[in-house]
Amino acid sequence: MLWLALGGSLFGTVLTGAALGAALGLTGFVILQFFAGGSTELAVLGVWNLMNSFTLSSVPMFILLGDILVISGLSSRIYGAVVPFFERVPGQLMHSNIAVCTLFGAVSGSSAATSAAVGSVAYRELAKRGYDKAATAASLAAGGTLGLLIPPSLSLLIFAAWQDVSVGRLFMAGILPGLMMSGLFMLFILCDSYRRPRLFPAAGPAVPLRRKLAGLLDLWPMAILIGAVLGTIYLGLATPTEAAGLGVLAAVVLGFVIGELTPRKLMEAAMTSIASFGALSFVLVGAVVLTQAVMALGLPKQIADVATTFKLSKVEVLVFVIVFYLVMGVFFDGISLMLTTVPFIYPVMTGVGFDPVWIGIFVTIMIEIGMLTPPIGVNLFVMVAITRQEVELNSLSRECLPYWVMLLVGAMLLAIFPQIALFLPDMLF
Repeated sequence: MLWLALGGSLFGTVLTGAALGAALGLTGFVILQFFAGGSTELAVLGVWNLMNSFTLSSVPMFILLGDILVISGLSSRIYGAVVPFFERVPGQLMHSNIAVCTLFGAVSGSSAATSAAVGSVAYRELAKRGYDKAATAASLAAGGTLGLLIPPSLSLLIFAAWQDVSVGRLFMAGILPGLMMSGLFMLFILCDSYRRPRLFPAAGPAVPLRRKLAGLLDLWPMAILIGAVLGTIYLGLATPTEAAGLGVLAAVVLGFVIGELTPRKLMEAAMTSIASFGALSFVLVGAVVLTQAVMALGLPKQIADVATTFKLSKVEVLVFVIVFYLVMGVFFDGISLMLTTVPFIYPVMTGVGFDPVWIGIFVTIMIEIGMLTPPIGVNLFVMVAITRQEVELNSLSRECLPYWVMLLVGAMLLAIFPQIALFLPDMLF
């Protein structure tokens, strides 16, 4: 009866067109009222505790940082510095899309913001040079997913605040998997350049090494931002919230001095960030209410007990979680998917011996897959908007399929070799 009420209330409210946050919250209140003895005060306490989390307070600052990078035009300067290094590599400037997304992931923390910042510069440039438009947009949509994995990451920040896991360890754990995914994307582009050479124009003249090295000087704004955000965190000079504020300050100064930032644009970025965090907070509050309900009834423990009763091995639990996320990625966007599912899968995975930090990285890769999964995949819609409908959703989804597979391969490699994620935090913490 309980599971019927849980599923019926959740999907019933979603099907009525209610926002996801409302669906999650209403379901949680129904469970608390009718199945937990009217303990609705637990929901209020849970929301209060989470919203007073010092770690979570950094999330709106990182959202603002990403929006400032997009609106100030700093992305074009950074993109131009990286391009010469890939002019003669098979796959050419498609590689630069991934490389610049990797750099932006180190300051933006958001998948959509990374795709938008790099895509707004790269798409027009590559389309003008004769690259296939759908393939170009797909590389940018896939590259944008790195913003959720490479620290600072909104998903890792929320996971840390929600599950009481060390932010520092999670950030360190995201570095090598992020670089691994970047490498896998580039490997696909390299192979694709031989398989479908028609998608790529003829290589241009070689760029002198002196010009390449001189172009690296244009990366100094990115170096300042990375140092302000990640450098201060890793050196123990600032908390994630303080580092986020410092990063916003640095981005504002750089935007006014060398970018195209104006007071009006800064206000637009602030309003966009407020709206984005408001929407995220609404889902987060609903998820917390539902989490309090399922925790009050001991549902996660029941699920873990089922796994124990059936003597499920770590591999069997892992396969179930992978399939579960692949299916759920069709219906939810990335952060919403994490907020909806972690209360159920986290105790099960820790119960069979998975490391909490590793779970945070693994879940992030799985929700990245959802960012490229139609019909909800956020990065797909970001790139359709960037291309001004020149690339349709169907063709973009087809071109993103190999990157979708690469993300799944990355998740498998992380499962087989967990030290990819745990090596740096174990060495430094």
